[in-house]
Amino acid sequence: MAVESDNDNDTTIDHLIEIMAALRTPDTGCPWDLEQDFKSIAPYTLEEAYEVLDAIERSDMDDLKDELGDLLFQVVYHARMAEEAEAFKFADIVSCICEKMVRRHPHVFGDGTANSASDVNVLWDDIKASEKAAKIKTHGKSEPGSILDDVPRALPALLRGLKLQKRAAKVGFDWPALGPVFDKLEEEMGELSEAVSVGSHDEIKNELGDVLFSITNLARHLEIDPEEAMRDANVKFTTRFQHIENALQIEGRSLEAASLDEMEHHWNDAKKTAGT
Repeated sequence: MAVESDNDNDTTIDHLIEIMAALRTPDTGCPWDLEQDFKSIAPYTLEEAYEVLDAIERSDMDDLKDELGDLLFQVVYHARMAEEAEAFKFADIVSCICEKMVRRHPHVFGDGTANSASDVNVLWDDIKASEKAAKIKTHGKSEPGSILDDVPRALPALLRGLKLQKRAAKVGFDWPALGPVFDKLEEEMGELSEAVSVGSHDEIKNELGDVLFSITNLARHLEIDPEEAMRDANVKFTTRFQHIENALQIEGRSLEAASLDEMEHHWNDAKKTAGT
C-alpha cells in the first residue's frame, strides 16, 4: 500500500492514519509491525508516555514535541489494530473522548457551576460515579463492584498505592492525623526488621511491601506525590554518582579501583556542592 501526498508538508492526522495502515498492510507492509498485537505494543505505549514525562521534567520543548508525536503514533497504532479486528476506529476514539470531556465539564459546556479547582474535582468525581453506576446497570450487574475496581493494575506500584488510598479515604478509611501515619510506618519498619532477622524471603518481601505502602500513605498525608519524590531522588542520586565518576576520572582512577571510603568522600563533596 503506497502512501502518497500532494503536499510535501502533509501533517494531518489522516495522513498519519494512512501511514499506519500502510505499515500494517499484508505483503507490502512492515514485517515487524505486522507481527505486533495489543499486548506486544503495550510496553512501547507505556514507554512513550514516560518519555513525554521526562521531556516535561527537563523542560525540553523540542523533545516534548517529538515524544508527544511518538505517543500519538501509539494511539493510532492501537486504533489500527482495533479496526482490523472490527472493534472500533480512530474516529470512534475521538468521538468517545469528546463526548466524555463535554459530559464531565458541565460547568463549561452546560449549566453546572464550579468556581475553583476543588469544585471541579468534586464535580468530576460525582460524574464518574454516575458513569460507573450506569455501566453497572447496562451490564446487568445486580450489585456494584468495589470502589477500587477501576484503579488500573498496570500503574506504577507507588502511584497505584496512592490512588487506592485516596479511594479508601473518600469513604472515611483513613488516619485522622499525621501522627498515627508515622506510628504505622514505625510499626511496619519493626516488622520488616524482625522478618529480616528470622523470616523467609517471601515474608521479608511482604513486610517490605507494607513499608513502601506506609511510606506512600505518609506522602499522601504530606500532600506529596511519591512518584515525583522518587523521581527527584533518582535525579539526585544520578547527579551525585556522576560527580564521583568525574572526580575519579580527573584523578586518573577507575570506579573499580576506588575504595568505598574514597567514593563516599566524593559523594559528600557532591552534597556540599549541591547544598543538600
